[in-house]
Amino acid sequence: MGYSGLSIIRDGVFGGKGRKPLWRDPAPKSRYDAIIIGGGGHGLATAYYLAREHGLTNIAVLEKGHIGSGNIGRNTTIVRANYFLPGNQEFYSHSLKLWEGMSQALNYNVMLSQRGVISLFHSDGQRDAFVRRGNAMINHGDDAILLDREGVRAHLPYLDFDTARFPIYGGLYHPRGGTARHDAVAWGYARAADQRGVDLIQNCEVTGIDIENGAVTGVQTTRGAIKARKVAIVTAGRSGQVAALAGMRLPVESHVLQAFVTEGLKPVIDHVVSFGMGHFYISQSDKGGLVFGGDLDFYASYAARGNLPMAEHVMEAAMTLMPVIGKARVLRSWGGIMDMTPDGSPIIDTTPTQGLFVDCGWCYGGFKAVPASGFALAHLMATGQPHATAAKFRLDRFRTGVGLMDEEGTGAQHNLH
Repeated sequence: MGYSGLSIIRDGVFGGKGRKPLWRDPAPKSRYDAIIIGGGGHGLATAYYLAREHGLTNIAVLEKGHIGSGNIGRNTTIVRANYFLPGNQEFYSHSLKLWEGMSQALNYNVMLSQRGVISLFHSDGQRDAFVRRGNAMINHGDDAILLDREGVRAHLPYLDFDTARFPIYGGLYHPRGGTARHDAVAWGYARAADQRGVDLIQNCEVTGIDIENGAVTGVQTTRGAIKARKVAIVTAGRSGQVAALAGMRLPVESHVLQAFVTEGLKPVIDHVVSFGMGHFYISQSDKGGLVFGGDLDFYASYAARGNLPMAEHVMEAAMTLMPVIGKARVLRSWGGIMDMTPDGSPIIDTTPTQGLFVDCGWCYGGFKAVPASGFALAHLMATGQPHATAAKFRLDRFRTGVGLMDEEGTGAQHNLH
């Protein structure tokens, strides 16, 4: 089914009667060429690119709940390519290009809004660091504009520029950054993968990974055993648990990241704004709610909910940056489970088990990485070789110490990235 202006008019006239589900609900087959564990954004994108780029369609995506029920539907929807280090830089640059063509490629509106990302700085040292970052972005072909104090004021007049503790010196403006609709991303990739013959198996939890003579042979699930010579673990904050089913211990910790949304308001914030001294970021959704978040809860947990001290910390940062937000009422909060690596950069690689692949360690960068992650993992699974944009996301860098990519320079502590 294709979408068009005519289909929208038809649905409006007939109230959507006759519309079919966006994807099939098949029973699992006994054997596939490849299995992807995890029906979130990364897993769905991997299946789609395996089918589109490599012609592999005998694929199953196994999701223990319903499609899009994990982190893909529990995030603050920010899309950006303002990374500094080689390895991360080319990957997220590629991801942003894929974002820009996603709606047309999927024939599904993912509501990409390139409203721009402004990262504020509050000291001479931060300004120098952002100058280096901006120059690196420009040299790589991405966009970056250094704003002075008045330049920021022209874009964001509602901020508190004169707070004695954290005065705003300026900001790094990334015009092509912005937001997208998280649910639409999941639905668009699911629909497009299904149309190419991929089986999306919901309510199918993987309970075991079968290995014989050092090679993967399939998986055990709550809906029976399924054979496959290639299996990819794409389960975000649950990656460590799923990898343990194959006898692996991944160098990741799972931490909770809270997010919040206010009541719907008239348009006030038309950018994504990041606070340089409080790890606070905010944007306004299409429904008018202010969507914002901050730091991790700092202790390892698999609970998809946060604690009150961190909620208070985020609110304090919000009030410091823009006191006007104090008049808004918070409607709800939620927590996503972040898979944190020691250097803050992800892993897309093979494993010591033949045919077993892993895609994890996305820290704060999971949503913005969805298309490039799926593209790179599909390439790795189909060809056996890492894609050029993800060549440095090797698993063994944590064993050898070679090629570590600490984007923030915070050291080998999972919860500081």
